[in-house]
Amino acid sequence: MGDLYAWLVSFFFLIALLVVVVYQLMCLADLEFDYINPYDSSSRINRVILPEFIAQGVLCIFYLATGHWFMLLLSLPYLCYNVRLYLRMQHLVDVTEIFNLLNWEKKQRLFKLFYLIFLLFLSIFWMILTALDDHD
Repeated sequence: MGDLYAWLVSFFFLIALLVVVVYQLMCLADLEFDYINPYDSSSRINRVILPEFIAQGVLCIFYLATGHWFMLLLSLPYLCYNVRLYLRMQHLVDVTEIFNLLNWEKKQRLFKLFYLIFLLFLSIFWMILTALDDHD
């Protein structure tokens, strides 16, 4: 039963990460269609980048602590990419360069979105499998 709760926690972490990435994509789309100015868009995105990185790190530590090695191995590339961005000081969106990098920023977040959706489906699969094993 404890393993089922671990998958539920993982599910909610992934949902939270998905919400953050979708929020960033919405801010970029609003900027692209001139609904908000570059300063507001970049400040909104920059406000949620570090919580996204921290949540991904906590999720990887959670997978490590619960012994879900396969999910940990699948989550590590995303974490390593985030750490690399942070160490190179490329994690924040620059107000002056946001229009030049708009397509790149959107592609980056779309890739993150699809990667997180893949992890979410795997988490749901393992949660259902665990629930069926606990039921027997």
